[in-house]
Amino acid sequence: MHLFPVPLQERLHQAGILAVLILDNADDAVPLANALFEGGIRAMELTLRTPAALDALRRIRAEVPDMIAGAGTLLRPEQVDDAQAAGAAFGVAPGCNPRVLEHALGCGLPFAPGVCTPTDIEIALEANARLLKFFPAEPCGGLAYLRTIAAPFTHLGVKFIPLGGVGPGNAEAYLSEPSVLALGGSWLAPRNLVQRRDWEAIRANARDAADLVARVRGGT
Repeated sequence: MHLFPVPLQERLHQAGILAVLILDNADDAVPLANALFEGGIRAMELTLRTPAALDALRRIRAEVPDMIAGAGTLLRPEQVDDAQAAGAAFGVAPGCNPRVLEHALGCGLPFAPGVCTPTDIEIALEANARLLKFFPAEPCGGLAYLRTIAAPFTHLGVKFIPLGGVGPGNAEAYLSEPSVLALGGSWLAPRNLVQRRDWEAIRANARDAADLVARVRGGT
């Protein structure tokens, strides 16, 4: 059994960009998700870096059900349980912890571990993970490096979600790469805009990103 079901992968590919978010106040969760959705963004990763994160995820899942809302920064097995209980559609980690991988597989949460070396990829493959977070993308060497490390695994159907240094200036190149399923977009709703509750600016960022996905991938 693969860690990330193909139908969900297809939905994320169609979404093209996942908004990656840090939320300090759960009351901001629904207005933020609505602003992103109204701008055309259909998927998000809510990082478990603040005490408000799980409550924020519950609210988004309940009140913006069409948004594909997952949980990021899952560092321990018990966080996989927490994310699943909060209704996460998927989980993501910055690294490739075999204990977290095993736990996600056992409880059935779609999960994308983080990788930045061929060894990381092989560890992920041992747990039947085929969708991987490439992190930190640009500091690791960017698209040229991703092409190099992905090549030995292409025949296995491995796909990547790059995050880290990805933004409007290089998003088009990443989206055009066959091994890239979708991008992690931390630039769509940076923490300062969320704290100011500047939903219009976030909506505009989302609109620009959705237009880019449509242009590069033909709306598919």
